[in-house]
Amino acid sequence: MPEETTVPTPAPEASVPDEPPTLPVTFRPGRTRAVLLTAAAAIFVVVSVMALLLDRLSTPERISFVFTALLLSGVVLVLARPKVVAEESGVTVTNFASSRRLDWAQIVRVNLRVGDPWVFLDLSDGTSLAVIGIQPGIAKQHAIADARALRALVEARSGRAAGEDRD
Repeated sequence: MPEETTVPTPAPEASVPDEPPTLPVTFRPGRTRAVLLTAAAAIFVVVSVMALLLDRLSTPERISFVFTALLLSGVVLVLARPKVVAEESGVTVTNFASSRRLDWAQIVRVNLRVGDPWVFLDLSDGTSLAVIGIQPGIAKQHAIADARALRALVEARSGRAAGEDRD
């Protein structure tokens, strides 16, 4: 049984926006981001407090503990970075280590298939771009709504009808 469904059809009770959201709009995994920001703060506080409370540590060792806490917190903050910003002029996709600016015409399709870890954009040059800022991990329904909103924006900005492919 192949899984090729792109962005599931809404249930009858689910509300589907009639028109795309007002620009500019930012999509990001809110719950995931909250967990990661909290974890980064907790890591820094716990490791730093441990460095201060351990009597046997020398000053350079304490400093290395705090530096390590900063480094670990920084890594977690990078994981909280992904987002998608849609503006009149196009879309900026910010992933963990990179950011890419796209014109609306470059985006052919917005895909969120069952089992995908995040949204993928099919681009006019034949490539695909991961959009980690819309991920169904913790908040599946929110990610589906964001994928639909981004799809509606792409369709409205490109002048194509829903489901119509560009050659």
